[in-house]
Amino acid sequence: MMPWLRGRVLWVLRNARGFCGPRGQQAPLPDPQKLVATWEAISLGRQPVPEYFNFAHDVLDMWSQLEKAGHRPQIPAFWWVNGMGAEIKWSFEELGKQSRKAANVLQGMCGLQPGDRMMLVLPRLPEWWLVSVACIRTGAVMIPGVSQLTEKDLKYRLQASRAKSIITSDSLAPRVDAISADCPSLQSKLLVSNSSRPGWMNFRELLREASTEHNCVRTKSQNPMAIYFTSGTTGAPKMVEHSQASYGLGFVASGRQWVDLTKSDIFWNTSDPGWVKAAWSLFSAWSNGSCIFVHELPRVDVKVILNTLSSFPITTFCCVPTIFRLLVQEDLTRYQFQSLRHCVTGGEALNPDVREKWKSQVGLELHEGYGQSETVLICANLKGMKIKAGSMGKAFPPYDVQVVDDEGNILPPGEQGNIAVRVKPTQPFCFFSCYLDNPEKTKASEQGDFYITGDQAHKDKDGYFWFTGRNDDVINSSSYRIGPVEVENALAEHPAVLEAAVVSSPDPVRGEVVKAFIVLSPAYSSQDPKKLTQELQEHVKRETAPYKYPRKNCPRQLLERSKGIY
Repeated sequence: MMPWLRGRVLWVLRNARGFCGPRGQQAPLPDPQKLVATWEAISLGRQPVPEYFNFAHDVLDMWSQLEKAGHRPQIPAFWWVNGMGAEIKWSFEELGKQSRKAANVLQGMCGLQPGDRMMLVLPRLPEWWLVSVACIRTGAVMIPGVSQLTEKDLKYRLQASRAKSIITSDSLAPRVDAISADCPSLQSKLLVSNSSRPGWMNFRELLREASTEHNCVRTKSQNPMAIYFTSGTTGAPKMVEHSQASYGLGFVASGRQWVDLTKSDIFWNTSDPGWVKAAWSLFSAWSNGSCIFVHELPRVDVKVILNTLSSFPITTFCCVPTIFRLLVQEDLTRYQFQSLRHCVTGGEALNPDVREKWKSQVGLELHEGYGQSETVLICANLKGMKIKAGSMGKAFPPYDVQVVDDEGNILPPGEQGNIAVRVKPTQPFCFFSCYLDNPEKTKASEQGDFYITGDQAHKDKDGYFWFTGRNDDVINSSSYRIGPVEVENALAEHPAVLEAAVVSSPDPVRGEVVKAFIVLSPAYSSQDPKKLTQELQEHVKRETAPYKYPRKNCPRQLLERSKGIY
């Protein structure tokens, strides 16, 4: 073990009661700036990754000790509001206490062991962040999912992942019950609710009674920590696996240099916790000692967002370009964002016009970043860097990012090709482990020495990357990745559909939307087109996640639009 790591580990072992060893002689507290600088050096690939690493123990518990010693401002580590007066604030010390209680629930009541898998399907409730940390403490592998998942989606994910436990809310519990008999690996179900449900354990009740003493599992850096399902052009969503270090240490540098976070910042990312972007915020913010701010935000409401930015001391703000497109349609000069100093965006291409409108009315730049479920930050417009309108910035270390042809050969500046990350001879540590149970897809994602992202771009002579589109048929709608085959299969299950083809269609708000070309069965050819269109939309919403339904047909644009699914 490296000397700098040995000293820090020994310090935590001796001073963190009930964690990973007996108490011993107290060592001096590390300097917070030097500590984060060490983590940042690992994140940038300038220092080796330690053999053992656990984000809860090595980062969160360290910040708890620094906080108690007065080395952090008097701001929360976690701050949640629901917009109706309810509010929860946790210091790092309270976060540690509550997450250890949650870890005891997972180990004791759910029987989870290191390596066991747990699905987290919750809206923006504090329990999502709590259970995420508890999974890390116990060595369980968390599998986040969005709240719009249907019975079919849940069944596929539970069966494919062989998850032993699931935690969800009242609205999702009936869907889980409808398919749980077909999921033999599922052994326990936790409900986040103020009421009870047969066959479910009430998480809030168990949490109140749980012990605050818990021995954190000693995890290796390469042990699995998270699995995300990501859509592709063909077939069902793939399972992307990340390790304890790839996420736990992989976001330190981007948190400092792209999101510009410090221990004094309050960071609000509006992303649904089921999406990978929520994890990006968790690890980038807490590794830098920042506060994570969360608004329950049941549905997207631009006035709620703007009023929240005005009413709370939020310093750093992140949302997808779709939401920024909606925000700049308001009269932003009516709002005073007195604490806001830095804004970032990602998940889809940022329109230069939106950037200019936000900058002219708010006075702040929009710093666009680019990455995938398989990676951490790949490219970005960093704080202080010259921004070229329409570019997604320069490559971010430790990645060597190039534009290559279909054989993996590097292309010269100005020539369009595949955005690729070098993975040979050495794969960056902050990279997905594999597509679980799918070695063919894992192998197919590489060409020569590079991982092929599936996105197209060109790089200019100054090293800036310019996104031009996908090289497959995946639809990116409001940063939601939608595989056309999933929607086509859902449509094909309706008796009115003889054939269906799903493509992307440009949209001024969402960037892209799902457009369906449908050949009707003869028995339905004379039905009212408007009513049948709405019937097919509702059918797709029932068969797969609601954000995937076709918003356009050919040639008529569909009339109904769902809300709050950005």
